[in-house]
Amino acid sequence: MTDLDRNLAAVHERIAAATARAGRAPGSVELIAVTKTFPAEVVRAAWEAGQSLFGENRVQEAAAKIPDLPGGARWHLIGHLQKNKVRRALPLFELLHSIDSRDLAEAVDRIAAEEGLFPRVLLEVNVAGEASKFGFAPDALERELDALLALPRLQIEGLMTIAPFADDPELARPHFRALRALRDRLAARTGLPFGTLSMGMSGDFEIAVEEGATLVRVGSAIFGSR
Repeated sequence: MTDLDRNLAAVHERIAAATARAGRAPGSVELIAVTKTFPAEVVRAAWEAGQSLFGENRVQEAAAKIPDLPGGARWHLIGHLQKNKVRRALPLFELLHSIDSRDLAEAVDRIAAEEGLFPRVLLEVNVAGEASKFGFAPDALERELDALLALPRLQIEGLMTIAPFADDPELARPHFRALRALRDRLAARTGLPFGTLSMGMSGDFEIAVEEGATLVRVGSAIFGSR
């Protein structure tokens, strides 16, 4: 067994334990292995170890890597999406996590119409209000939601956030809890489930699972330092 095999198994075990602590159903959280900067052969090793869902931060890197990997692999875009990369991104990814503004949402909707696609997306929320991060402010998203839902091509499945970096993962808990509460308010208002919550990374994914994450984005805990 390789280090990657052991790391991947350990992450799955930690997700399962956090799921059980939260009283959630087994299998209700899916692991995204974040492959940013790692070459195709490392991703292939993860695939051979049983991992099928991968996340990339940059469209250009994904476009170069994906053709060299098994066709059954699934890909999510988890990094910031520039409007000039939308057309290239749409056929590569089954889910876009980072719709972070109304302008970007409208661009994705327009290009999806031109390409005959109905992209699945998450709305990125800057829960902590960090100037260095993209995303809707929570109150702005509540104001903009009706306009976003009116876009005919976007399939809005839920929300995504990135908690502020901290050595203590417990410090991320209020941010994850706030995202879940925002989701619950939006769902109650619209009658739509918004069932996907993408939150949690290598340093805090167990806390995210305890607070309701359905997708966790883990890179270094699987592949090691970049």
